Amino acid sequence: MADNSERRVISVIVRNEASALSRITDLFSGRGYNITSLTVAPIPDSDYSRLTIVTSGSVRVIEQITKQLHKLIPVLRVYEHCDIVEKEMALVKFPITENISDIDTLCQAYNGKIVNVGENVVIAMVADESKRVENFLSAIRRYNPKEIVRSGAVALER
Repeated sequence: MADNSERRVISVIVRNEASALSRITDLFSGRGYNITSLTVAPIPDSDYSRLTIVTSGSVRVIEQITKQLHKLIPVLRVYEHCDIVEKEMALVKFPITENISDIDTLCQAYNGKIVNVGENVVIAMVADESKRVENFLSAIRRYNPKEIVRSGAVALER
């Protein structure tokens, strides 16, 4: 990608069809565009789903992607956002021997909490902006996380 490449979030509303996701990912890979994050969920009480795609590109590249997306058959709408609310979630598994109070305090600073305590592990969850989730994951390294699972971004235009 060029130096003027920026992180962009694109929402695509598609009809729930077996090949819809495949067609969209084929469009990206066929043109050499990378998808950083992809989240898909049905829209309640409808026959549609919302795909939230995080990618990078210049203004021209993003315009090209959105024009191509509009041409795909199962696509109803395409939104390329500037004014959005975006969140991402991470689940982190810690050894029970770590300081649970410190972990919980850190989680709360990132819109999170401890969600499960087992015999040998503690599982914490945070949900925040993507950059803040990254910061949280850096901050918790000192507590020796055993496993980290990170969701893709979800977003809604204002």
